[in-house]
Amino acid sequence: MATPPQTRRPDELTLEVVDLIGSVVARYHEEYEEAASTHALTGAQAKLLSLLSLGPLPMRKLAHKLKCEPSNVTGIVDRLEARGLVERRPDPADRRVKLAAATPEGRRTARELREGLRFALEPLAGLGEEERLMLVGLLRRMLAA
Repeated sequence: MATPPQTRRPDELTLEVVDLIGSVVARYHEEYEEAASTHALTGAQAKLLSLLSLGPLPMRKLAHKLKCEPSNVTGIVDRLEARGLVERRPDPADRRVKLAAATPEGRRTARELREGLRFALEPLAGLGEEERLMLVGLLRRMLAA
């Protein structure tokens, strides 16, 4: 009788992959915090700005994506709005809902944050295009599972 998947122990290779992913995530967060500080932003402000650079979002959805309370998001948006990086606007589908949206300056700052990550400039740039495409495919498969 086969062991149920939830009780089967991972093999050593799987554990090494998990450890390496953890190291990559830690490095990403560390470098993202550094990049944020060069723009006088907190990590939370930078993450919110990055999300909004992809398109406007309601405050509640931002809170869900950032895994925090809506009142926290309101404060972050207030500070970014005061700096001209974010604006609030009514949702065309429901005017009772406010959307937060990155301004052109906010989108530029978010792009500079991504481009300023040493991680993207050094180890990833050292991989060939075929290797990066393979990595993208593997990561997408992992996230889809």
